[in-house]
Amino acid sequence: MTLFRTLALGLTLTLAAGQLAVAQTKTPAKKTTSTAKKTTTVKKTTPAKKTTTAPKTTTTKTTATKTTTVATPAAPVKAPLTADEATGGLREALSQGVTRAVAQAGETDGFNGNADIRIPFPPEAELIAATLRKVRAGALVDNFEVALNRAAETASTQAKPIFLNAVQNLSLQDALTLATSKESDAATTLLYEKTAADLRTAFQPTVQQSLEKTGAIKLYAEMVARYNKIPLVTPLNPQLVPYATEKTVDGLFALIAAEEGRIRQNPAAQGSALLKRVFGK
Repeated sequence: MTLFRTLALGLTLTLAAGQLAVAQTKTPAKKTTSTAKKTTTVKKTTPAKKTTTAPKTTTTKTTATKTTTVATPAAPVKAPLTADEATGGLREALSQGVTRAVAQAGETDGFNGNADIRIPFPPEAELIAATLRKVRAGALVDNFEVALNRAAETASTQAKPIFLNAVQNLSLQDALTLATSKESDAATTLLYEKTAADLRTAFQPTVQQSLEKTGAIKLYAEMVARYNKIPLVTPLNPQLVPYATEKTVDGLFALIAAEEGRIRQNPAAQGSALLKRVFGK
């Protein structure tokens, strides 16, 4: 009996020792596993931080590039025009316009071939023209219209000193406003308003001489005479010289206005520092 208890006690001690050994073996395994997991976590985290840092460096470089672009120097500011500059520039533009307009109008077909300024049959004598065409005298009417426009072309060649004198005597009190005006013919319009009546008076003898030279006055008198001989018509005696003078002056002003518009549009092409200064954008 005592032997049986002794064997049982020994067996119990042996089992206990075995369980302790198993317990000790499992414990290091858990620690190793834990260590392995921690190591793995560190390795995964480290590359992630490096990847995040790289874009920050790129952003810094981009900011530096934008700062360099902002450093561009500002364009110089144009000094304001003076009254003397504005007045001088307008007078020069008008003088240049007069010179070119006179040259253009004085050429053959300068009036007759230009639909914008061609002088038509006098409106107050339209009944004469219509009646003569009905009685097969239309050629007389056509010849007169050509002679009328040839007279305007001839007179234009002598218009330059009369027009330039008007330009120089023009008081441009609103020169600064006119120089910066958006209207392409602002100065020409002012010149017309201030001087057109005086120009017609001064220019009328020249136009009359041209009408006589081209035969327009003779043709006109013949047409009026033929018309007045027609039975039952009311006799007419329209004046040709005032009408031809007015239309010639108006045609020259139309050409001057066109020249002013070209100068305003491209002052640098006109060869004058003053025009570029006054009319330059």
